[in-house]
Amino acid sequence: MTELEAFAVDLARAAGAASLPLFRTGVGFDDKNEGGACDPVTRADRDAEAAMRRLIAERFPDHGVIGEEYGEDRPDAEHVWVLDPVDGTRAFVAGLPLWTCLIGLRVAGRPTVGVVAQPYLDEIFLGGPSGARMIRGAGETALRTRDCSNLNDAVIATTDPDIFTGAELGAWRQVRAASRLARLGCDAYAYAMLAAGHLDLVAETGLKVWDWTALVPLVEAAGGRVTDWLGEAPNDDGRVLAVGDGALTDQALIALRRSVV
Repeated sequence: MTELEAFAVDLARAAGAASLPLFRTGVGFDDKNEGGACDPVTRADRDAEAAMRRLIAERFPDHGVIGEEYGEDRPDAEHVWVLDPVDGTRAFVAGLPLWTCLIGLRVAGRPTVGVVAQPYLDEIFLGGPSGARMIRGAGETALRTRDCSNLNDAVIATTDPDIFTGAELGAWRQVRAASRLARLGCDAYAYAMLAAGHLDLVAETGLKVWDWTALVPLVEAAGGRVTDWLGEAPNDDGRVLAVGDGALTDQALIALRRSVV
């Protein structure tokens, strides 16, 4: 494990120490999108990001940070940590253990280290230059995506079909109809399950940079592929396709690409 990978694990544990004591306690939430679809934020989100920012400032004061709750600090630095302290806040406030902490590290603009951590389950999924692994307590398990070269055999996921609009929804329905089984509501935990070889494809839209940066190194280190809906690197349009077997990319893009061109 490299120094920066180990530090990403330290960040995940600090975030978990801040958020987990508030889980299933009836903690209230604010709505960041008053007047529209509810976009909750809790004390857990804010405390966890603050804890990670403190550690970064102490250990790597020249590194930049982009966080969902507290914005940008030197986003053009060579090393930039991209933080989503509680991804799946809706699950958090509902008491469902599918929320995660997302920690990504960009080096020269490229996602290089990624962590998806679920503190309640004591799971830290790490991907980076030294490979992909799941850490639980003092133990580690290597991660590898599974072979699935035919969309008809694939188990797929998205957070909620309501995230898709217009042609995007039609594209998702085509991919879902061609797949073997679809699961909903897992947020970023679905990408961890893809890296672990339990899911084959995840497609989403409307993602912010803190939603997808950590996912790229994790999935790629486990043997998968992450693109936008045109087959290029993920970007600010927020459309992400992740597959465990690269052969699924072109099959899914038949439908997805038509919705954005």
